[in-house]
Amino acid sequence: MGTDRSILAVGSVALDNVRTPFGRVSEALGGSATYFGAAARFFAPVRLVAVVGRDFPERHLGLLRRLGVDTSAVQRASGRTFRWKGYYGYDLNNARTLKTELNVFSAFDPQLPETHRTAGTVFLANIDPDLQLKVLRQVRSPRLVACDTMNFWIENKKPSLLKLLSKVDILLCNDSEVRELSGEYNLIRAARWALSKGPKVVVIKKGEHGVACFTRQMVFCVPAFLLEQVYDPTGAGDTFAGGFIGTLAKGGRVDAASLRRAVIYGSVLASYNVESFSLNRVAGLKYADIQLRFKALRAMTRF
Repeated sequence: MGTDRSILAVGSVALDNVRTPFGRVSEALGGSATYFGAAARFFAPVRLVAVVGRDFPERHLGLLRRLGVDTSAVQRASGRTFRWKGYYGYDLNNARTLKTELNVFSAFDPQLPETHRTAGTVFLANIDPDLQLKVLRQVRSPRLVACDTMNFWIENKKPSLLKLLSKVDILLCNDSEVRELSGEYNLIRAARWALSKGPKVVVIKKGEHGVACFTRQMVFCVPAFLLEQVYDPTGAGDTFAGGFIGTLAKGGRVDAASLRRAVIYGSVLASYNVESFSLNRVAGLKYADIQLRFKALRAMTRF
């Protein structure tokens, strides 16, 4: 059992072009590993593994480093950076993908430096499950392993995804993904199905409708934090994962009380994320801001 308290996060670092009813951004810093790292860094040291192109602005990596995120294993490859272009209507739960350019991400072959192989916690963000498995084989003895996925991998690489689930402690996904993965419409049945495949914890993200966390002994649900202004939900799920996994990594325990606390911290970080485009809001946060909203959400849901 490793004692290293750092979090290894493997995923995408990207450039996003996003439009919502409340504004738009072009070539903004995005990607699953980016959002995760910006949130998790409040709780534990974060080491990112990703790939960017020659065109990726150095200032974006500089921002992550200023936030305390280790970017030494972010590869810079020949070619263009992964890009996503999307649009949200007033139903901010559903993104419409206008264009996806994998570019250098299509040949991503994560190789962990020796310094990253002792991480106590591993977060396998939404990438090909075969790559997630390859990364996991390079980590020596992680205390906690979590993964995310998406419909594309469920539809095209389900055998690999099921193999991965047998090796992880926590699965994070949204409600449509767990339904498709399990073939069950009811979320309780879908969560039970996922738990039967290996994970000890299944976290189902439901956007503005909150989060449901399942173990074999516990169900914990919390609403999303109520906000007056929501600008952009891009990255909210990965930001939630950063707060959630970061809290567990810091505490060193995965019991009922720790999971409940982690869900609240994840929800708080996600609520800040949607108040701006890209990392604009989360990058400027102080830990005191997180604690303030943590207390507010706890008061809001207590009865």
